Amino acid sequence: MYLAKPTFDLKSKYIDFYQEWKESGEEMIPFVIKKDPKNFQSMLDYLSDCEKGIEPPESWIPESSTYWLIDNNEMIGVVNIRHRLTEPLFNAGGHIGYGIRPSKRGKGYATQILSLTLEKAKDLKLEKVLLVCSSTNKASKKVILNNGGISDKDFTDENNNTLKRYWIDLNNMVSIV
Repeated sequence: MYLAKPTFDLKSKYIDFYQEWKESGEEMIPFVIKKDPKNFQSMLDYLSDCEKGIEPPESWIPESSTYWLIDNNEMIGVVNIRHRLTEPLFNAGGHIGYGIRPSKRGKGYATQILSLTLEKAKDLKLEKVLLVCSSTNKASKKVILNNGGISDKDFTDENNNTLKRYWIDLNNMVSIV
């Protein structure tokens, strides 16, 4: 199991992943998987531009790196690391967003993708990272806590949803993968 940079070589795996998620009807998380892959090279260029901070996809998202979780020759999930926090990210987005394809949830992949991502965040010279999830998302809370998350002050968004905020100190973390 490993995190791979998005490449054209992984197109068929990504399309399979994307189709399963679209067919599920669920919200696509993280935001980068909302990008339609019909023109696959254009999507790869978009992700590369995001990493360089060129035309960020949303005005509140700075540079971000995207990785794909591959296991047994199958694409399992996507993770996006925001290199720095803006005010909206500090309150409601955090440094890291990840998603596991619907058919692979509940099998420990989320804990593993986050653990592998924390190593990538260290490579970006981040010392601590913020993770945010809905107060009703028990699975995400468990994943974050399993990776060393320390609870911070909750945030209530404009729709009156309570968001749980957690910090992970990358200098004192222990890899669980």
